[in-house]
Amino acid sequence: QVHLVESGGGLVRPGDSLKLSCTVSERTPTTYAMGWFRQAPGKEREFLAAISRSGGTESYGRSVQGRFSISRDNTANTVYLQIHSLKYEDTAVYSCAAVSGSGVYIEEGEYEYWGQGTQVTVSS
Repeated sequence: QVHLVESGGGLVRPGDSLKLSCTVSERTPTTYAMGWFRQAPGKEREFLAAISRSGGTESYGRSVQGRFSISRDNTANTVYLQIHSLKYEDTAVYSCAAVSGSGVYIEEGEYEYWGQGTQVTVSS
């Protein structure tokens, strides 16, 4: 069983920065390509960022480049999403996902495992 747990969400103010974490746990350690997605109420899930197994390659959604950055610490089995200059429109449930593979994956259907998500609410 592969278990992904997101953390770091919460209530923040416009203009704040936030760093989300996703920790991967399983009985036999495996390194996965990882991605971050978000879903706002009534909307489709949106791709945000992805990173390769080694951390050497990254990809970002068109609308979030410049404000979002993805990174990983394989020693800690953790992937991060750093968000700057938060806006009201960033309010959503943020989820991480994992898939076996050597590339970078941007499609929801390419991922095998998903976390439950962490709520980010931007409010003044």
